[in-house]
Order: sequence, then C-alpha cells, then structure tokens
Amino acid sequence: MSETSCSFLIEKEFQDGQVESVSAGLSPSYKDNGALMAFRGIPISELKNHGILQVLTAETNGWQPGVVSAEMLRAQEEWEVVDTIHPDIESGVSSQQPGQFISFNEALEHFQTVDLSSFKKRIQPTIQRTGLAALRHCLFGPPKLHQGLQEERDLVLTIAQCGLDSQNPTHGRVLQTIYKKLTGSKFDCALHGDHWEDLGFQGANPATDLRGTGFLALLHLLYLVMDSKTLLMAQEILRLSHHHIQQFPFCLMSVNITRIAIQALREECLSRLCPQRFGSIG
Repeated sequence: MSETSCSFLIEKEFQDGQVESVSAGLSPSYKDNGALMAFRGIPISELKNHGILQVLTAETNGWQPGVVSAEMLRAQEEWEVVDTIHPDIESGVSSQQPGQFISFNEALEHFQTVDLSSFKKRIQPTIQRTGLAALRHCLFGPPKLHQGLQEERDLVLTIAQCGLDSQNPTHGRVLQTIYKKLTGSKFDCALHGDHWEDLGFQGANPATDLRGTGFLALLHLLYLVMDSKTLLMAQEILRLSHHHIQQFPFCLMSVNITRIAIQALREECLSRLCPQRFGSIG
C-alpha cells in the first residue's frame, strides 16, 4: 500500500470519528453522514425544529454564573460611594437656555430696558472744540446729527461704557452665540479659556480686550455672525486669520474697528450716514 493511500485512510478514519462524536446523543437519522450534509442546507429559521439545536442548547439551560470574586465586590462598593458630579454653575458656562442663540435685536433690547444711568454719566457725545478748530468745524465740518437720533447715539456710547459681566446670562449668551457661529460648534463653551485665543482674543478672558469699546464690540461681532449675508464672510476672515502668512487676531481686529467707529461717531463724521429713517444703531 502506498504512502498516499495510508494517509487517506487515516484521514478518513479521523473524519468518521469526528462525525460520530458530533452526532452522539442525536436521533439515528442524524448519525448518517448524508443526513449531516443535508442538515447544512437547512435555513436558520428552521433550526429550532431540528433535534441538533435542542441538543446543543440542552446543557446551557442549567448554566449558573460563576462566583463573584472579592476584588469585583470591592470595586463595586467603591463605585457606589463615588459622588455624583454636578455641573459647576460658576465655571463660566451659562445654564440658562443652553444651546440657544441670541439675536442682535434681543441683545439690544436688553440694554434698552436695563438701567444704564451710571454708565451714561461717563459718556462724551461729541468732541469739544475751541477757537479756530470750533469755527472751522462749524463752517466746513459735517452736518450735525439729527436731534431725533441723539438719544440713540447716547445709547451706543453708553453700551461702549458697559463691560462684559460673566455672571449676566445675556452677556454669556452673546459670547456663546459668537463662538458657536464662528466655529460651527453645537456645544456651549466656557466663558474663560484658551479657545477664545483661537478666535483672536489676546487672552483667555475676552473682557480684557474690550477696553475703550465695552460691550459694543461684542454687539458688533454678534451682528456680524447673526446676519446670513455676513456670516460666511466672517468665517472666511477667521480662517484667513489662521493662515501661516497672514496671522492676525480676528476678534481683536473687530474690536479695533469698533473703536474707530466710536471715535468717528463722536467726531460727527457719521452724521451723514445716520439719516433719520435708519437711526444711529441701524
């Protein structure tokens, strides 16, 4: 007998032994190798009607979980005594109306309704000129602002005297709206943190960059991001500010533009741009 024939017989005997061990305890019809081959073509949904599935699951019906180790019990006890972590309200994230944007009109209405008398005392609506400068301004200077708009002008300058209050929910919502609109984030962020430097503030606290402009600078940013016509432009400028060649602080640049606008308003250079039908703020 050749070596190939011997190996074939040994392999056949081994396979026959496997078939017998698998079919042990089954009905006689499954002990036949042809029946086993036919069983392979049975759909899964029909397996429950055949004895082989019942045999395979018979021993698992009496399964009992093993004994829990002492280490597992100790870990479970330690987990149960862990205190529940509650959000820190003072961390700078506003808990009022989370995730909701604030419109420019809503933020402006906030300043129109709160008492700003203490801030209004500090404003200087126009530049005081004397001598030839006053005469030159009177003869050749821009026209005076319409009397009906002077109250709005004073409100603008008063808002510029108001600082950022992280404890004020409206102030917090304005910051959250600016951040989420510029970055596209759907989650609130802390009012203090390094993420504000990514938007172009000099430090982790945006309030430190509002000197000379107050909250008016944030209102300008809010108007920029809440207007669908200027939002895409603002996002493009923000991306440009991160360019390895350009690299300029986006929000700080906006604050400087607000400072220039305040100075131009006080010098009455914007009087022609503020007709009565539009108003000083519009």
